[in-house]
Amino acid sequence: MASSSSAKQSNNKLRILLVPFFASSHIAPYADFAVRLAAARPGTVEPTVAVTPANVPVVRSALERHGAAASGLVKVATYPFPRVDGLAPGVENLSTAGDDAWRIDAAALNEALTRPAQEALLRERRPDAVVTDYHFFWNNGIAGELGVPCVSFSVIGPFSLLVMRLLDGTVRDGGSESQVVVVPGLPGPEIQIPVTELPEFLTRPANADDTRNLARAALSRCHGVAVNACQDIEQHYCEMYVRTGSLKRGYFVGPVSLPLPLAAAGTGGESPCIEWLGSKPRCSVVYVCFGTYAAISDAQLRELALGLEASGKPFLWAVRADGWAPPDGWAERVGERGMLVRGWAPQTAILAHPAMGAFLTHCGSSSILEAAAAGVPMLTWPLVFDQFIEERLVTDVLKIGERVWNGRRSTRYEEREVVPAEAVARAVARFLEPGGTGEAARGRARELAAKAHAAVAEGGSSYRDLHRLIDDLIEARAAAGGTTSTPVAPEKMGGSSDGV
Repeated sequence: MASSSSAKQSNNKLRILLVPFFASSHIAPYADFAVRLAAARPGTVEPTVAVTPANVPVVRSALERHGAAASGLVKVATYPFPRVDGLAPGVENLSTAGDDAWRIDAAALNEALTRPAQEALLRERRPDAVVTDYHFFWNNGIAGELGVPCVSFSVIGPFSLLVMRLLDGTVRDGGSESQVVVVPGLPGPEIQIPVTELPEFLTRPANADDTRNLARAALSRCHGVAVNACQDIEQHYCEMYVRTGSLKRGYFVGPVSLPLPLAAAGTGGESPCIEWLGSKPRCSVVYVCFGTYAAISDAQLRELALGLEASGKPFLWAVRADGWAPPDGWAERVGERGMLVRGWAPQTAILAHPAMGAFLTHCGSSSILEAAAAGVPMLTWPLVFDQFIEERLVTDVLKIGERVWNGRRSTRYEEREVVPAEAVARAVARFLEPGGTGEAARGRARELAAKAHAAVAEGGSSYRDLHRLIDDLIEARAAAGGTTSTPVAPEKMGGSSDGV
């Protein structure tokens, strides 16, 4: 039987419930953030990541990256995925839905579909604080009814968030295909973006009850907004994002993917791709990965394969395309110079490897931050949503990368041009040649890496913001009347909870 003192200590823990969107690119950073919260105050903070059942493996995989030091720090709770017409049972993630990915997105933003299960979870568990994704704007209201603070955690960085806010409402009637917009009022270099490369929501008029208006209003009422970003890298954009959004508080706590000091040694060391990298010269390999969501045509995959072959450079390519195979004879011709990884790859460990020379990336926010934290320059190939905006952060602001292709590009799958193999080969070879543009970008990337690591180290900007967030949540709990009651066992609400 537990002693009364140990029971009191358990009750005094700050219990934080984190609720990410139904996508691996959101769930993994939420798990990383949970580890950071728990490790910042061992024995004081008890984070729980809440996902639907099919997304539990994504949480576990993310937690495993942090090694034994993260064991037992983070709990996992489940709640039922809403019933969605057209989705097969067990399809609960944007990354596994294929052509039906839009149904996942629509379900997540549909308050009538998704709110009931999340509200039941919050009311049964009664956490001391809620950390929620942008999509689930209603959780701020639920948290308010429970008398606990709600924090929105963004996996998209402040540069993109700010650009999208400043452009909202500036494109009239969808714009023309040839129109190029200049981001108004943005600090730093002028940013120009063709209308075809903007997220589609920016090119259509907003209704009074539009989700983005509801979400924006909820953000302004939140206790604060935490962002997977580093002030030392995006300082001006961090400050302006908080100020222009009328946000109460901003916490810039990234990069959350960096392993804990106790886990850094040996993380990912048993992976075959890490062993393969060990056979390659320093700064010689290009890592190719387009994230977990956006679809790429078979024709484009073929051109990419032939381009990597023709570049003459070593490459590690993480392919997420079921049923696709390289051209006949390709594997034999490439031989040991290239490695194809099907499905998941230990990206943070790959980027941290000394053999890594460049990252050919889709420009997802988390991937860009992970590359910058590893000091790896980037070849940019954006595909959807905010990735074309993030590309500008890499190429125009930080100057740690170059575009692969300057032809017609679009956030719409059906409007993309197929990038020819010759363009891929030329971009990769030029970027990795000694003394080339990639070398200068690598020098700047390494400066950013030093800043990123310093930020999360004791006394750094992200370290301070993380501890400030915890202190603010503890203070909010005390102001609300002290510790909350012990939560109801999850079995009573049809969910589950366990230590990981």
